[in-house]
Formats: sequence, structure tokens, C-alpha cells
Amino acid sequence: MSRSLPIWIGRTDDSKPPPRVRLRVFVREGGICYLSKRPISPGEEWECHHRVALINGGRNAEDNLVPVLVGPHRAQTKADMKEKSKTAEIAKSHLGIKPVSTRKIQGRKFQQSERTAKREPKPSLPPRALYR
Repeated sequence: MSRSLPIWIGRTDDSKPPPRVRLRVFVREGGICYLSKRPISPGEEWECHHRVALINGGRNAEDNLVPVLVGPHRAQTKADMKEKSKTAEIAKSHLGIKPVSTRKIQGRKFQQSERTAKREPKPSLPPRALYR
């Protein structure tokens, strides 16, 4: 059995699938959320998720898309970002690339003038009654 329609492939990684492709993805998966494995109810918000994340080498094509509820999708995207970050750090360490320091450079502090060094702090105000 051959496919009657060509597979949709996004022009860029930022290309969102058109509604017709979202419908085909939804029907292909039987309306089941790929991550939570529960049926997606009518009116419930869902998004197209990449089985293999784009940042981990996946492609923006119809055969890599699955329907996912919004909540689980956010959690999975966060996990994908964490995985990519760890992989990049390991690759950098193997190549001898040192991480850039994010610590601020300490500067010379200003000297206090004689007048400000002798200044006494202002006395605090007495407590006020809030309710009468």
C-alpha cells in the first residue's frame, strides 16, 4: 500500500505544520497523546511534538510529528533541552574547550570620604499602631 499524499516537510525548523497536516497527524495516532497515552478530548489544547527533538537531530517532517497535550509537551521540551545541554558540555570537555566564566570581575572599591565614614545612621522610627 502506498501513500497517496506526499509527506509534509517544513521549509525551516521553525515552520509550523498547516492545519491539514495537524489533522493527519492526529488521525494517524488515533487522537492519543504520545506522552501521557490518554485520549485527547474535543476542545482540549494539544500541539505537534517531534518524536526526535530538532535540537537532538530530528527533522521537521510529518513522519516525526505526534500529538501531545500542552502540559506534558512543556515538560518534555525542558527535558530535551537539558539532554542537549549535557551532551554539549560533554563534547566540549572532550575537545578541551573550557567553559566561559560567568563570574563578575571584581573592581576596586571606592574609598569613603572622611565625612561619610564618621556619619551615624539615622535612628529608626518608633512603631506605629496599625489598628485603632
